[in-house]
Amino acid sequence: MRELEEAFKAAGATAAATVIQSGNVVFASARPEATCAAAAAAVQAKFGFRPTVILRSAKAWRAMVEANPFVAADVATEALHIACLAEPSRSVPARLDPQAFPPDEFALAGADVYLKLPNGVAKANLTNARLDKAFGTVSTMRNWRTALRLLERLEG
Repeated sequence: MRELEEAFKAAGATAAATVIQSGNVVFASARPEATCAAAAAAVQAKFGFRPTVILRSAKAWRAMVEANPFVAADVATEALHIACLAEPSRSVPARLDPQAFPPDEFALAGADVYLKLPNGVAKANLTNARLDKAFGTVSTMRNWRTALRLLERLEG
């Protein structure tokens, strides 16, 4: 994670810091998109692969946290996850039937897929690979505790 922080700092980010071992970087930059592109290029140069970077502002992250429909429905925190899509989607593709994955459930809101996975990620029917294929983009999934920890760091 230290090398990831250093890649962001070298790309012009200030106060870059990783959050746990999640691959998330909280940073400040006058040009966040350019900073992410430069950091991804630095990772590729050093490690031989180019990571997909999914960028969210603190304001967008707060809105995502506040809009989780499963929190409003009193679902246990342990069952909650968020998948952030690299590209927003306005609708659920026909190949991703919301009824096809019991007991897992999901709700789409733009570039965020809220997930209720009562048996945990390891036993989930709704996986990153399935979401990526259905939405035609890349996603990254975090459990709800990590999502809340990221919000704290973004606003701290």
